[in-house]
Amino acid sequence: MLKLALQSLWARRLTAGLTLLAVAISVTLLLGVERVRSQARDSFANTVSGTDLIVGARSGQVNLLLYSVFRIGNPTNNVGWDSYQAIKARPGIAWTIPFSLGDSHKGFRVLGTNGDYFTHLKYGQQQALVLREGRPFETPFEAVLGAQVAEKLGYHLDQSIVIAHGAGNTSFSQHDNMPFKVVGILAPTGTPIDRTIHVPLAGIEAIHLGWDTGRHSKNVTPEQAMALDLTPKTITAFMVGLSNRILAFQLQRSVNTYPREPLMAILPGAALQELWGLMSVAETALSVIAGFVVVAGLIGMLTTLLAGLNERRRELAILRSLGAGPAHLFLLLALEAMALTTAGIALGVAALYLGQGLASPWLLSHYGLQMSLGLPSAYEWQLLGLVWLAGMVIGLLPAARAYRYSLSEGMSIRV
Repeated sequence: MLKLALQSLWARRLTAGLTLLAVAISVTLLLGVERVRSQARDSFANTVSGTDLIVGARSGQVNLLLYSVFRIGNPTNNVGWDSYQAIKARPGIAWTIPFSLGDSHKGFRVLGTNGDYFTHLKYGQQQALVLREGRPFETPFEAVLGAQVAEKLGYHLDQSIVIAHGAGNTSFSQHDNMPFKVVGILAPTGTPIDRTIHVPLAGIEAIHLGWDTGRHSKNVTPEQAMALDLTPKTITAFMVGLSNRILAFQLQRSVNTYPREPLMAILPGAALQELWGLMSVAETALSVIAGFVVVAGLIGMLTTLLAGLNERRRELAILRSLGAGPAHLFLLLALEAMALTTAGIALGVAALYLGQGLASPWLLSHYGLQMSLGLPSAYEWQLLGLVWLAGMVIGLLPAARAYRYSLSEGMSIRV
């Protein structure tokens, strides 16, 4: 019967192919939405690991998380260097990573930091940063590139780069009198680190000499700048690692009530949960839309089977005359629906993996979203199972109609 069902579908391959395509597209969209949703969460969650607190100017905790970890947006204010030093000296703090944002190079964000960044920053499952080439920076005018920066711009060690003021793709304030030399290139991490250029805080201070008085540092040479005190006056934010995580809430409360300036300390995990809460409405809406697309595809399959059933009365009657009983006709139509649903799911999954493989480099370069080509998750298998069961249930409707057809109905000619 299965062979007969497949031959019947082949005889009607145009309509069957269109039905198959509709089911495949709906499955691809359903799984694609779920995969983007789950892997976006994983990608965000893996960006920073082992950091107990992030301290910045007082604002919303989501805003602080976005610009400090994901390089999205800009801070409302800076943190005074004296305040950073005072908090850093508190008992229970194992390490800190200060950083300064606000500059860019050909659309890539520039992060000013110090050597603790390469020592203490972790991502994923407590994975440390690894240099693919070169070494960390040591002097003010050296730079370490993220993997994607080096790949997209074709940069190599000892390359000279010029930093621009501002975070846009185009800037008219180039710090071309103080170029930086590339001394290191990080291994890929699948996080915003790959799209970041890392330079010393002293270098950021040097290229902005005189900006507080409205005068640019165009006439200052790197040698002259290095002879000056390049201790930062302010930073954008800093990360904190504690010797005992029990102290996290105590330190957070202390920073949030800091008397010298309005500061804010956030727990990265709690801020991520708030971010997911803000995005849950959009996630639900996308899932609902994908579900409706699946329903539309299955209804299209039902319509095709029912419409074809009226045209196949004589075919079914001939099968009855050759000895096929009502149960055989019921099984034939059910097997056709099963074949269409199964093939549609298989084609949809294949299209998903093909599209994911083609889109992954683009998603990584533009949005920092790492899409792994792994096997379907348990939840994705459940979705596929529900689609398959729904297709089988829908296939029972035309099968039930075929079961009721009699030999006389099929052989009679209606006027």
